[in-house]
Amino acid sequence: MQCFAQSFSTLNASSLGALDELYTPDVQFRDPLHSLNGLPALRRYFGQMYADVEELHYEFHGFDEVGPGRGYLRWTLRFRHPRLGGGEIIRLEGCSYLQWRERVYLHHDYFDAGALLYEHLPLLGRLIAWLKRRLA
Repeated sequence: MQCFAQSFSTLNASSLGALDELYTPDVQFRDPLHSLNGLPALRRYFGQMYADVEELHYEFHGFDEVGPGRGYLRWTLRFRHPRLGGGEIIRLEGCSYLQWRERVYLHHDYFDAGALLYEHLPLLGRLIAWLKRRLA
């Protein structure tokens, strides 16, 4: 799992061919905003993600294997998008649940979609910040 994390953290727009070495052709990927089946769909998703951001970096904090071929990776994503958060670096904490044999065939990401996207949109972000203050 640490080898996966190390290889994954080096991905960028020009190295998406490395996804073939990390994932099976029938990989199932899910996060709070997407549900994808198959390596071609995953490649398109990552290609679009890297094309839309100016910077993107994963830092992995923990590797917890919960059984043979199953485990969690805890991570921090730092990225900069020209239309989010005034173009400043956005930091997002999350974790990934993985199942693998020789390569990963199931990848589920867990994170706060609001912290990723909604809180950084001009009008919606102010509304969410106001709601958080009211609820605190």
